[in-house]
Order: sequence, then structure tokens, then C-alpha cells
Amino acid sequence: AWNEFLYALTFTINDSARTAPVALALFSGEQQFEIPWADIMAAAVVVTVPLVILVLIFQRRLVEGLTAGAVKG
Repeated sequence: AWNEFLYALTFTINDSARTAPVALALFSGEQQFEIPWADIMAAAVVVTVPLVILVLIFQRRLVEGLTAGAVKG
């Protein structure tokens, strides 16, 4: 995860090309040393909820795919 974050932080120049973790890390407050925790947490929920919904929808297929390789014969 840290490699992905550092590569995305280093190699992305445009705001439209940034990944979600980099965009969340670059949030800044109104003052120099202020960290907007509420905004960061709200953005993290907005990013995470669609992924959770997709996993719940395709949960059966994910489990079938994981267990298919474990069966011998």
C-alpha cells in the first residue's frame, strides 16, 4: 500500500490523475497546521462505500473463485 501511495504521489502531476489515497492525503485545512479530520473521514466513506457494495453484490462469485483453486481433482 505504501508503494502505491508513494508512486502515485511522485508520478501524478494533474489533479485528475491522482488516486483516492493521494487525494485524501492532500486535503488541507484553512490554516497552516489544521487537519480537517471530518472532511477526510467523509471522503474516505464516499470512496469506500461503492467498493463495499460491489463486494456484497459479487460475494458469491468471489468465494467460488477463491475456493475453486483449492479443490484437487
